[in-house]
Amino acid sequence: MTPPELHDSVLSVEGRIAVLTMNRHEVRNELTGTKIAAEIAQVAQWINGHERVSVLVLTGEGSAFSAGGNIKHMLEREEGSFGGDVYEVQGKYRRGIQRMAQAMHALEVPSIAAVNGPAIGAGFDLACMCDVRIGSTEARVAESFLTLGLIPGDGGGWLLQRLVGWQRAAELSFSGRTVDAAEALRLGIFLEVVEPDDLLARAREIAASFAARPPQAVRLTKRLLRYAQRMEFRDYLDVCAMAQGMCHNTDDHIEAVTAFLEKRPPSFAGR
Repeated sequence: MTPPELHDSVLSVEGRIAVLTMNRHEVRNELTGTKIAAEIAQVAQWINGHERVSVLVLTGEGSAFSAGGNIKHMLEREEGSFGGDVYEVQGKYRRGIQRMAQAMHALEVPSIAAVNGPAIGAGFDLACMCDVRIGSTEARVAESFLTLGLIPGDGGGWLLQRLVGWQRAAELSFSGRTVDAAEALRLGIFLEVVEPDDLLARAREIAASFAARPPQAVRLTKRLLRYAQRMEFRDYLDVCAMAQGMCHNTDDHIEAVTAFLEKRPPSFAGR
């Protein structure tokens, strides 16, 4: 179970929980001028191929979760980030940050963003790509693209309205304003807000509660939640029936029922 080689991020795996830490704090864990976006995609794809991992926790080293894009590079239109004509920039987005968005959307296990500090622009959208967000009291979020004359090119417009509804997503997107942790909690962006020193421990605690469930059923449930966003109800029920048939024929289902009747903790083998 050799993990991918990373340069701008740190990956640790304990039990069934993987923790990926964006580790370019000197540039506030920006996504466009580092290898972080590519490494997030790489780790998500690696997890999909390793069923021993049941949960991904994503966080940032230092004072920021992620500052998103490098504004200086935008001004200078540096070739490595934003330079080129319309078609070149389009290609860079599709092969770059959108690859991260696609990989996070295709991630087969639950994901938790432990938002330790500011999550701005693409950094906020990255947090929205996760299934659950826990915020530090020092966290701030902003869908800030319009303040820079840009649009959320990483899928933020699709993500945010599903999280907070059309009206609130419109207000946050058009204003570009910064939202503090307390308001993010009220809006449902954050599930919980905790003190900075408690953030990762709380994220791990939630991750452990997910990882304690039968691994195959966890992945199927994540898949079904995604299907529910785009399928008609009758078709969705058909898929659920097939998935349930799979679950009824696993050893883990028998172990779960047996452990429940015997009033003991279950021990799942992932089959």
